[in-house]
Amino acid sequence: MAGWRSTIFCLLALSACAPAGTVTTGAQDICCGKRGLALAYQYQVEGLDERRFDHLGYWKALGAALDADPAGRVRVTPVGRSIEGRMINAVTVGAGPTSVLLWSQMHGDESTASMSLADIIHWFAASPDGDELRHKLERRLTITMIPMLNPDGAERFIRHNALGVDINRDAKRLATPEAQILKAVRDSLDADFGFNLHDQGPRAAGPDGDLVAIALLAPAADEERSWGPVRQRARHVSAVIAAALQAEIPGLIARYDDAFTPRAFGDNMQIWGTATVLIESGMLPDDPQKQELRRLNVLGILAALESIADGSYESAPVAAYDDLPLNVDLSNDLLFTGGRVVMSDGESYRADIAVVFDDAIARTGPRYGEIGDLSGARAVEVIDVSGLFIHPGTDVLIRGEPATLSVRTGVTSTSEEVLSLGADSRTP
Repeated sequence: MAGWRSTIFCLLALSACAPAGTVTTGAQDICCGKRGLALAYQYQVEGLDERRFDHLGYWKALGAALDADPAGRVRVTPVGRSIEGRMINAVTVGAGPTSVLLWSQMHGDESTASMSLADIIHWFAASPDGDELRHKLERRLTITMIPMLNPDGAERFIRHNALGVDINRDAKRLATPEAQILKAVRDSLDADFGFNLHDQGPRAAGPDGDLVAIALLAPAADEERSWGPVRQRARHVSAVIAAALQAEIPGLIARYDDAFTPRAFGDNMQIWGTATVLIESGMLPDDPQKQELRRLNVLGILAALESIADGSYESAPVAAYDDLPLNVDLSNDLLFTGGRVVMSDGESYRADIAVVFDDAIARTGPRYGEIGDLSGARAVEVIDVSGLFIHPGTDVLIRGEPATLSVRTGVTSTSEEVLSLGADSRTP
């Protein structure tokens, strides 16, 4: 995957790109994917280098990017306030007949796409007059983005809003101001397409697959999970995104569970007539701040917008989406197998130890998970400590309690230490 990390390679790829609009999975797709990554690098907004930021920090960073918009291509409109009074803004570009709504960070600790939308907004604001892709999107689409729907949750980097409500489960009751704002914006636009942008924890691409970088879903609109015309459009757009991403991260894309969730916004958006795609940003190795995933989101979103603008999504082969492996939850973040656990009396016992992190992406706050025979269990990382001894940092191992331990060559605490796991350690 080193190729898609290279700014220089992506920028050079621009010169070779054929005209936009393809939805095939051949060389042209790969080329245009490089173009999307090039834009992501070139217009990356400064000041958002870590995935945790607050409302003020986000809009300060984006404001600096918008200073490069003397032509006034980007319109920022206040659309309401959160429970604690923080302003929720919508950003609009283009004036085309097809309306697209994107919203991010309705869960306050899911910020990857908020960074991506900032970069896309910067591109709209600062790209040169001769940018054909931007002109196409502006002519044919009206694109409205709500980059931070839950600013109170973002302030604390927590999932819920200040009332403790999961906004994504408030689509029916509309009890929270944040949910009311999202519904009102959708209704005012009568949005044709929607993008529900989230982050997920560690998941595998199928039972035996690798870690999922991005999961996609065309949410169901009924218990039968039928393919009505609105959901069908979302299916085709999902296929476009899947094809664009496969060239960059093959094997690291999955399909999210499509069980109907009556209270969720994605499902209800389909019911209301907005063809909606869920994009979940997961994990990539050595990307704790999700900067690589930030750029991949830009790639996927721009590919989707372009296909909507020129109508090419309609012919996108749905197999690119349907054939994705299912998004499988990984209940363990770290798994020590094959070792013997040394208790305070010096006796050792054969036992595997699972560890779950409070923040699975940053790998901080380790806690004990299941302990015992964990044969067949999966984890983000498995460490074979066969022939070694695990020395817990406490007299008793209690599931859910903070996990501290050292792995040593012998049963005594003075034996050679091979590795350790501390309460504040990122990695063992």
